[in-house]
Amino acid sequence: MKYSDWDPVYREILDDMGYSRTEDEACARLLKALMANADLVDPDDLVFGDTVAVIGPAHPCLEDLEGRTVISAGSATEALCSAGLVPDYVVTDLDGDIDCQIAMSRRGAVTYIHAHGDNADLVMRYAREFTGPVVLTTQSRPDLVLHNFGGFTDGDRAVCIARERGCSIELRGFDFRHPCTKDGSDPAVKMRKLGWAERIIVPDSPDIVRIPPQ
Repeated sequence: MKYSDWDPVYREILDDMGYSRTEDEACARLLKALMANADLVDPDDLVFGDTVAVIGPAHPCLEDLEGRTVISAGSATEALCSAGLVPDYVVTDLDGDIDCQIAMSRRGAVTYIHAHGDNADLVMRYAREFTGPVVLTTQSRPDLVLHNFGGFTDGDRAVCIARERGCSIELRGFDFRHPCTKDGSDPAVKMRKLGWAERIIVPDSPDIVRIPPQ
């Protein structure tokens, strides 16, 4: 998604959720500074197949993944770890089971690490633990190092990344009505985030196939 197309959606999200562009951009600068010596890769050099399986956290089906590019959305990485599978890509804002995400990085998965206004503490704590190849992402204005493919949550950001390549997309483990909440999270806020994720993904669009949670 071009930034010019994404920015109006981003402005709506800021207004709806009460988030701060200034804080988003401050965290993005922090991520960029911390990862100056990391294994940064050019996303244009990364290889995607014709079909991308985007793995969400709602009991995803992990069968028949052969021949597909696998993108794990944040906390869904735990399911892949448990199944002994290594995704091609992990898209994360550094919450969920971070140990699984770091382990996948060390095994060669490319990690898209995202900065936003309320994860600066997680960026400080964990970002440099990702020793494999990384792409840095922001939901505000991009630059040569900070990329913006569109997307608000890990799941819809992963879909935006796949769409950027013109791939057909399988949604596995996505439930827009019953959020998988984490300790300390507000279910009402999570539902609003899922509403935005559904709006961005447009799950009934022609490039999407939904595989129900198991």
